[in-house]
Amino acid sequence: MGHYTPENIVTNEDLVQIMDTSNEWIVERTGIEQRRWFNPDKDTVSNMATNAAKMAIDRAGIETKDIEFIVFATITPDYFFPGSGVLMQRELGLQGIGAIDIRNACSGFIYALSVADQFVKTGMYKTVLVVGSEIQSSALDKSTEGRSSSVIFADGAGAAIVQASEDQSGILSTHLHADGDHAEELYVKDPGSSRKVRLSKELIEGKTFNLTMNGNAVFKHAVVRFSEVINEALEANGKSKEDIDLLIPHQANLRISNFVQKQFALSDEKVYNNIMTVGNTTAASIPIAMSQAWEEGRFKEGDLICLAAFGSGFTWASALIQW
Repeated sequence: MGHYTPENIVTNEDLVQIMDTSNEWIVERTGIEQRRWFNPDKDTVSNMATNAAKMAIDRAGIETKDIEFIVFATITPDYFFPGSGVLMQRELGLQGIGAIDIRNACSGFIYALSVADQFVKTGMYKTVLVVGSEIQSSALDKSTEGRSSSVIFADGAGAAIVQASEDQSGILSTHLHADGDHAEELYVKDPGSSRKVRLSKELIEGKTFNLTMNGNAVFKHAVVRFSEVINEALEANGKSKEDIDLLIPHQANLRISNFVQKQFALSDEKVYNNIMTVGNTTAASIPIAMSQAWEEGRFKEGDLICLAAFGSGFTWASALIQW
């Protein structure tokens, strides 16, 4: 695992200066105390992912040239097209290998991990680079009107090296779901190709380029789907909640993570949260959390790690890993 977070730290007190909010209001509703926003002169989605990938490559003890395929999860690509996967491939000097982008928002990393898992298990590739990278701060409405979402979302990147192995550890299973009936509860409408004109003055003034979120709907669905998909992963592998050594949920909202923790009766030592200092980085959320948890010694060889996510789409997913 590897990760990269921008140097620019934005505290709740910083947000108080630009919108009608307070530290108490933000912490009570989200658990977030600070987040990272990118530096436009330094950070891009692809180079943040490259930095995270280099850390993962170094920790894995492999060489960059060993990577045979790239799966890149993001909903905030550097360009409308092509995807950021090929841009990172260029930065890593891996011209010629395949690269695909996954656009499943907060569930994107687990979806990407599942794709890599299938490629490795079928024998098509032995070493796959999986990344999640997002720059969301540039699309936020940083006014009082948009505070319910702008205090939550942040920027960063995380990466994982997935390799074939002869032992019994690794990715045991992944579980992917979606329900498009709720697509407009959490989305950015424009720029969209189904408009008469993709970009116009009216569209810009209408603020449809900013993130729109029905927070209540997201919360109600998230707490149900989190539990369902975690149970699905446990049942598929003949495991129980007592077998979980560490649950790493998508860092959507600390209230959601705490709710799920109580549902599964997990102690604080068995749940990893970093939203307090990193914010919600969408597809980068889980790999950043995994990388930081490993740094902190939160899991060891043989531990059973459960990943779970819920987000825009709606999409939700889980993965069970024997470390």
